[in-house]
Amino acid sequence: MPRVCVLVPFPFDETGLVNRRTQQESVVLGPDMEVTYKPLKAGPALYDSYHDYVLADLGMLEAGVEAAEEGFDAICIDTMSDSGANALRSVLDIPVIAPGKASFLTALMLGHKFSVLTQWDGWLALYKKGLQEYGLTHLCASMRSINVPPDVENLLGGKEEDVFPKLVEAGLRCVEDGADVICLGSTTMHQAHAHLVANLPVPVINPGPLTYKLAEALIGLGLTQSRTAYPRPNVEKLAVVRAMVAAAAEAQDAGTAY
Repeated sequence: MPRVCVLVPFPFDETGLVNRRTQQESVVLGPDMEVTYKPLKAGPALYDSYHDYVLADLGMLEAGVEAAEEGFDAICIDTMSDSGANALRSVLDIPVIAPGKASFLTALMLGHKFSVLTQWDGWLALYKKGLQEYGLTHLCASMRSINVPPDVENLLGGKEEDVFPKLVEAGLRCVEDGADVICLGSTTMHQAHAHLVANLPVPVINPGPLTYKLAEALIGLGLTQSRTAYPRPNVEKLAVVRAMVAAAAEAQDAGTAY
């Protein structure tokens, strides 16, 4: 039975994981595929700065290595920042799928240009960072935000009447900008996906479920990341990463992490 671990980018308890799990409802997976959601032990609050990106990389690296040791067959990163993906690819032999890059490249299979439709201005920098790293800036028609501050635990629940029309309006502007495809800017926006599909004239990519399907495909094909692209470290220091994250989690639990 293929086992996929989704790394949730916050230190949530069971209550906080419920809305993350509902992403599975919008994708058809094989009956024998098992998807488990694993929260970080410690990490940033909002993913709105380079400060946060560094913290997220460490938290994701620790959680992903632990998931591999627990016997998972693939790892999916549950944030469009693609945090920790490159580091995990350098130390793991199982496939690591990141939704930012996966969304952009899938969009380019469906059209010539894409736009990123997001909820909050604070996340615009992470898309710019990813697009520059992947060499895809010139193929992004636009990035549009409705600038509604995120609730990373409750997501869009209870805000549908306010948020959904704004997302549709911004999505239509993306099409006017020249987008053939729209990429949702966050896995926290998955609750709006069906509404946007029904109200926009171009394909809309839901990043989280996309990674699950890609994980299933890579496992089935026996493919994983290239060691030429992602060489192993000559001096591996995963014990240091574990110690750093453990100390951060302890400080966080004690209320001294700020």
